[in-house]
Amino acid sequence: MTRKIIFVPLALMCVLIIAGCTKLNEQVLDESSVTGLTDKQIAEGIIAPVYARLPDIFLHTNYFAMQEISTDEAILPYRGGTDWGDNGIYVALHKHETTSTDPNVRNTWNNITQGISRAVTAINTLPTNSDANAKLFLAEARGMRAYYSMLTLDLFGLVFVKDDLSESSKILRGEAALEYLKSELLAVEPVLDNGTGPGRLSKPAVWGLLARLYLNAAVYRDPYAASFTFKNEDMDKVVEYCDKIISSGQYALATEYFSLFNDNNHTNKELIFAVDQRNDLNGHNRMAYFSLSGDQYPLPTYPLANGTDGPAITPDFYRTWVNANLPLDPAVADPRFYKQNLSIYSNPGDSCVDAASFNINRGILRGQQYGLIRKNGVFLKCASGKMLVGKLFHDSRNKPTLPVDFTEAIDFSPAGSNYFTGYRVEKYEFSKTSVSGRNFGEHDIVILRLADIYLMRAEAKLRKSAPDATAALTDVNIVRASRTATTPAKPLPSISLDLLFRERGFEFYWECLRRTDMIRFGKYEGSWTEKSNTDKQKRIFPIPQTAIDGASNLPGYLTQNPSY
Repeated sequence: MTRKIIFVPLALMCVLIIAGCTKLNEQVLDESSVTGLTDKQIAEGIIAPVYARLPDIFLHTNYFAMQEISTDEAILPYRGGTDWGDNGIYVALHKHETTSTDPNVRNTWNNITQGISRAVTAINTLPTNSDANAKLFLAEARGMRAYYSMLTLDLFGLVFVKDDLSESSKILRGEAALEYLKSELLAVEPVLDNGTGPGRLSKPAVWGLLARLYLNAAVYRDPYAASFTFKNEDMDKVVEYCDKIISSGQYALATEYFSLFNDNNHTNKELIFAVDQRNDLNGHNRMAYFSLSGDQYPLPTYPLANGTDGPAITPDFYRTWVNANLPLDPAVADPRFYKQNLSIYSNPGDSCVDAASFNINRGILRGQQYGLIRKNGVFLKCASGKMLVGKLFHDSRNKPTLPVDFTEAIDFSPAGSNYFTGYRVEKYEFSKTSVSGRNFGEHDIVILRLADIYLMRAEAKLRKSAPDATAALTDVNIVRASRTATTPAKPLPSISLDLLFRERGFEFYWECLRRTDMIRFGKYEGSWTEKSNTDKQKRIFPIPQTAIDGASNLPGYLTQNPSY
């Protein structure tokens, strides 16, 4: 049964958050001061803020930037010498030269620690609530604290432990942090529900998080190791928790790949855990427009909803697709690469499209782009009243003769930073139901889905001291064969860790997994477009200077990560 948490006034009052406060102090308002609310409303008002930081964490310039632009998948140059300069933070992020004053790192840190703070508040407040769901909400709050702490461990190499509101947090690293997270997730797993939907923490979601935790355990124990030691017992646990999810029969691989990222994906059976952004929850993510050209307008009803000429994929990542599918074009060989929605690309005469059926193409966008023609702030129409679709030019950049023709080449040089450089990614669908189209996305942002469960299980089987390559290959090919809405990708004849890493790139590009994957597979110190830094200490990000300064009254409490 799907339950939806309703935001009530208490959601705005139950915590006073101090941005960047490492000690996670909060001022809790006594429930007795909230009049006119039932125990049910109060309980829902306490748990709702615990989830409310997720959309902010997954903003395009926060967690996404740290997990994708720091890797071989995404690059964001100083477009045209005028856009996305931002004091060089995206260039530094890609080159592994990020500093402790980076605002995106700071914002991500603040949102995660605020999520932990709100979870601690809920953990301390819900035990006295008599509503029937209070025990379940308490387990969710504790589980969400563990999830947020997994993020701090992965990004910053530490975990904060705090149960009592009056205490300072204890900081754990390495093995101690790992064991704490395991114990927290295992403690809540028996209490959690199976049917809360992907927007809330469920029993299968905890199984998936445990699988992810065990898979990365070797990294978390020693993040700066020259090589990682993957223990058989850890890999057995990955298999165990993945088996639980797969055998539950509760989830199914989507037959149409891009349906996973559609505006209405909340009910997609592949999603296990996600950021709930349905319009009644006021989601505000901009993932759909971040990479598009400023002259691509995906919504006929919103003439101001355009792209921003943001990040593109690197030529290095694009070439992995090409080389894996030769002699076929990857758009033909693999339905995860591209989906054509506008017929004008294959039939130039199809220049008039009903507004209701207009959809831009999805996936990796290459070459000359076509779309709605906008002049003087309005879209042009055909004589029939349909929307006029044609070749796009950089009108919004005052370059009306320069085609929106995406090139493979992109780098940080003036020529490589132009508005048309780099193949773009349109994975998440532009929302057709939000209040502005451009600024508000109603799709759920995927945190964990069934394909990841299969590929984590495959990786665990390959990493054991006695690898089971046959079983691993079966798991990989199950995922490849599942996208039957079009011709699925051909099965792989064999599998290795390098091929599995490549496969994870094809399946999960743009989903905030790449940095973690690259570190685990020993690829993060490699070289790719505009990046040659080999410093192992850059696997972990700097702790924001604001957090260091905020803890300065406690000498030795919070120390900066090495190399920053």
